[in-house]
Amino acid sequence: MIPFNKPPYTGLEDKYVLEAMRSSKMSGDGAFTLLCQEWFERQAGCKKALLTPSCTQALEMAAILLDIQPGDEVIMPSYTFVSTANAFVLRGAKIVFVDIRPDTMNIDENLIEAAITSKTKAIVPVHYAGVACEMDAIMDIAARHELFVIEDAAQGMMSTYKGRALGSIGHMGAYSFHETKNYTSGGEGGLLLINDERFIERAEIIREKGTNRSQFFKGMVDKYTWVDIGSSYVPSELQAAYLYAQLVNVNEINEARLNSWKFYFSELQDLQFQKKLELPQLPSAITHNAHMFYIKLKDLGRRSRFIEMMRGEGVSSVFHYVPLHSSPKGKCFGIFHGTDTYTSRESERLIRLPIWYGMTDQEREKVVQAVRTVLKCDV
Repeated sequence: MIPFNKPPYTGLEDKYVLEAMRSSKMSGDGAFTLLCQEWFERQAGCKKALLTPSCTQALEMAAILLDIQPGDEVIMPSYTFVSTANAFVLRGAKIVFVDIRPDTMNIDENLIEAAITSKTKAIVPVHYAGVACEMDAIMDIAARHELFVIEDAAQGMMSTYKGRALGSIGHMGAYSFHETKNYTSGGEGGLLLINDERFIERAEIIREKGTNRSQFFKGMVDKYTWVDIGSSYVPSELQAAYLYAQLVNVNEINEARLNSWKFYFSELQDLQFQKKLELPQLPSAITHNAHMFYIKLKDLGRRSRFIEMMRGEGVSSVFHYVPLHSSPKGKCFGIFHGTDTYTSRESERLIRLPIWYGMTDQEREKVVQAVRTVLKCDV
């Protein structure tokens, strides 16, 4: 069985993790954490990068930094992972879902402004599959209405919008290093990118359980104490060491994934011409990271049969998010503004094919052949 995903592994992870284990700083913010954070500050061009134990916790930090209060409203797509909403719901926010674009599966920037009220505090665009949202339009709307923008770039590392790294455009951004992402820090992991200097000092305090411990180690105070709310948002040094091994090989990993993505796209184009499936669409202003390769079939029934038959061909293919507004807690903590024209319909058609770093030519060819075999049956 060809699995849907294999966590990336370069071979350097063993060496760096062992170094971290033998160091005097395993609990976090040691040498490897600093190396990773400096790497992201250079690569993304953000003002500050802070590693976190998960992307969920990076988003939670962002919600605290925005001082989200009960009754505040936060606009986002419904087609996203639950953490995008949970981070703000935990602070008491009401989530306002708007419809997506069928071409990119991203939030429809043309529907955001109509969803804004006097209670709106922030917009959270989600860069689905590492393909950028229309950030110029979103940032313009935010500026005119004095709103914050938090980019959920969980899938977006090494992708760009008009030459700018995803996560570096809004006031803050968040990356994920979960084992299903292009780069991992050993199973879980995340990063908060801060692009507005106003948030840096408080972010370091929140990340250290609400203490000014970071200032203490910088020699700015003679002792540290509890000065704000916060939590344990510092990852283990072992996570940072694992991640750094992949940052050293970042271009190799990125190129390998792009090669697999391009192979699928090229080999399946004739099936799109025959209207047996739809392939991903890429806006001209972006570069993507091949985080995901998906196809779309006609409806939910065909998708279900396709996944079952692909399993019979020895290939694992999977669907993705169930829209949050249709979930029990989505109905409790949020509302869908406007009409659900595409969110539910498009989510029920989408299937993700296997893609990972280290995938062989034979594995890619087997996936393509399985797709062809299954679609001959007119599922």
